[in-house]
Amino acid sequence: MASDIIARWRFYLRQRPVVLAALTVLAIVFFLAVTGLSQVHQAQRRAIGDRWFNRGIADLNAKRFEAAVKDFRAALLYSPDDYSYQLNLAEALIGEGQRGQALAYLINLWEREPENGIVNLELARSAANQGQTDDAIRYYHNAVYAVWPPDQDTMRRDARLELIELLLRIGAKQQAQGELIALAERVGPDPAQQERVGELFLRAGDYEHALAAFSTVLKSDRHNAAALAGAGYAAFELGRYPEGQRYLQAAIEAKPDDTASQARLKTTQLVLQMDPFQRQIPIAERDRIVVQAFQTAGERLRSCKLPAGISSAGSAPLSLGDEWEGLKPQITQLRLRRDPDLVETGMDLVFRIERATSVACGSPTGADLALLLISNMHEGS
Repeated sequence: MASDIIARWRFYLRQRPVVLAALTVLAIVFFLAVTGLSQVHQAQRRAIGDRWFNRGIADLNAKRFEAAVKDFRAALLYSPDDYSYQLNLAEALIGEGQRGQALAYLINLWEREPENGIVNLELARSAANQGQTDDAIRYYHNAVYAVWPPDQDTMRRDARLELIELLLRIGAKQQAQGELIALAERVGPDPAQQERVGELFLRAGDYEHALAAFSTVLKSDRHNAAALAGAGYAAFELGRYPEGQRYLQAAIEAKPDDTASQARLKTTQLVLQMDPFQRQIPIAERDRIVVQAFQTAGERLRSCKLPAGISSAGSAPLSLGDEWEGLKPQITQLRLRRDPDLVETGMDLVFRIERATSVACGSPTGADLALLLISNMHEGS
């Protein structure tokens, strides 16, 4: 009997590796089958999610925002953590006007990928709409310097343009100028982009760069009315009146109903006609201009009631009116011809009158504006 037991144990021991091997193979087969079924199931879910996502993209592109929201929500049922699904759902919610819900998605997406350009751009827009200027500027900067796919690099330019518009709205002109200089370096010679950059430079008060941008446009289209008007405006603000006159005349020829250019051209012509310090001007013409300027300043002084205490030279006892009356008999063409130093004396008083009255009574017009601009042009000379 003992021998039978020993024989059975020997048989079991001989069969045990075979049984273990068989069980192992069976476990592997079951594991692979389950894994395969799981992968098939996940692939099916992914395929269904992608179909809903593609429908959402079509609806989003067609601006059917309500339908797009439903499509992307359906897609997220099959892939709840998909970044693209959530991002496009946020954009659809923004289109539908559901900015609060969109913001929740965007903040979550930003925490996952803080360098994502689209997310930063949408967060910047959201902050700007809510008046959160500092946050908007920060997100716009993130968007400008984010990583963008090659086919979306124009979005980087759009982000910078929106940032510049925001800075101009809040009066941060120096910051806007810096962003514009960076933008101008990237847009290249494209006339449409250079024209837009030039217009933004005008709004930012950077007339030198504005003139350069408009000049680039005019190299490829010398009859471009907007570029001619912009170049004329920039040259006018820079005090380059002969150059401004040429641009403004061409702008009006290209667009006769351009009333702004017409007004600037009229003032420009007055500046060129009323400046007695122009080079190579005949003495008789210079003296005539000084007499006319002196009379114009006197009329401005009579029409503008200066506050008490404003004198001709700070602590001097004479008022500007008294000084003008005292000098009036000497400002004649005959006296000016005999005493050329009176030209400087007379125009100095004219300039002081125009500056004082512009402060007390507001910006002048016509000949008075021309004299004020001439004053600014020769200030310190």
